[in-house]
Amino acid sequence: MPHLDPFPWIDVVIILALVVLNGLFAMSELAIVSSRGARLEAMARTGRTGARVAIRLREDPGKFLSTVQIGITLIAILSGAFSGEALGGPVAARLELYAGISHAHAEHLGFALVIAVTTYISLIVGELVPKQIALRSPEPIAAVAARPMAWLARATAPLVWVLDKTSLLIFQLIGLERERDDHVTAEELHLVVAEASSAGVIEESERAIISGVVRLADRPVREVMTPRTDVDWIDIDASHDEIREIVGETQHSRLPVAEGSVDSIVGVVRLRDLLMALMEGRSIDLRAMMRPVPSVPDRMDAMDALAVLRDAEVPLALVHDEYGHFDGLVTPGGLLAAIAGTFASDQEEGHDPALVEREDGSHLVSGALSADAMAERLGIDLPEDRDYATAAGFALSVLRHLPETGEHFDYGDWRFEIVDMDGRRVDKLLASPRRRADWVEA
Repeated sequence: MPHLDPFPWIDVVIILALVVLNGLFAMSELAIVSSRGARLEAMARTGRTGARVAIRLREDPGKFLSTVQIGITLIAILSGAFSGEALGGPVAARLELYAGISHAHAEHLGFALVIAVTTYISLIVGELVPKQIALRSPEPIAAVAARPMAWLARATAPLVWVLDKTSLLIFQLIGLERERDDHVTAEELHLVVAEASSAGVIEESERAIISGVVRLADRPVREVMTPRTDVDWIDIDASHDEIREIVGETQHSRLPVAEGSVDSIVGVVRLRDLLMALMEGRSIDLRAMMRPVPSVPDRMDAMDALAVLRDAEVPLALVHDEYGHFDGLVTPGGLLAAIAGTFASDQEEGHDPALVEREDGSHLVSGALSADAMAERLGIDLPEDRDYATAAGFALSVLRHLPETGEHFDYGDWRFEIVDMDGRRVDKLLASPRRRADWVEA
């Protein structure tokens, strides 16, 4: 048997070291790119200087990616050339000796075998595994890797500058912006909250409240107001007996005061002031007792309306449309109901709940129910630019005419039937899951 030189294990160690170094570059790149800015900021506030460096690298991704690519490319060239040169000959000699392959074929086969094994190990150890590790804990890894990456960027600054400017020029030629948009949309926030709920990080009740707050920020005040038809009010010239009767029947702690009709509200009076006057037997002068009430447009954001209520003398505001017509009123209780749902104690006696699920899977929906609440319960998507606020408005927007009792329409996975009309107002809808026959008919 011919003499063989010892296998160059030192060269194998060097190649593996290059593969591991490539993996560190790949892990650092993905960790810094996929890390969340808010988490890095929180780590930086706790004294992690590497987190602050990672934030700076994320702010200039062109230079950072150029730096990483230089390292990865150099390592790939070195490992490919070195492995073929250092291991190709020894592997070919062993193939020739032990496998009986001719010298010419053994050289080609040995070189190809070394390259194939090196490439395979590079994919596993140098790419896939490091990137999966980076995705599991991007922020801590980014904080550790950021400083070496910054040093490398300084060391290769001229080459990084050339690569960065070249990539920027290509972006400009194809008409794209290289800077990414880091703004989180409301839809993305809903998805994050839903994932946190599914993972058990937050309770379902917490998810519902968080989602309600996010929705409230995007909703106009007309979607959370008490409509004009449901407003309890008191006439400014009401007699003592009429005031007593109203105080005994109302469920509200404050009552709008109007001159002749609900369209002419001039102030608001607190129920406890009326009760004290009635208990003490004093005469009631509503003009002296009422307090001023602010007005807001119906298109104002609900969160802006909350600021108005916070600064008002009485936490109640009148809602008017663009023509100055009175549409309803908004209170802190209405805003809270939009976030957490309607409280059972707030429902008037004798009135059915706004949404009832029946045994057959269908839902009886009140026309006054918020369109957002209906959509979330039924799992349907409503247009972002819709101009209605209630389930009744939703039905009218689809039908595009005043419906009759028994009329129905399909939307998403549901069939909606008008089951009750209160004059010209849609009072009740029945939402039933669509059967296969319904899809065929549609």
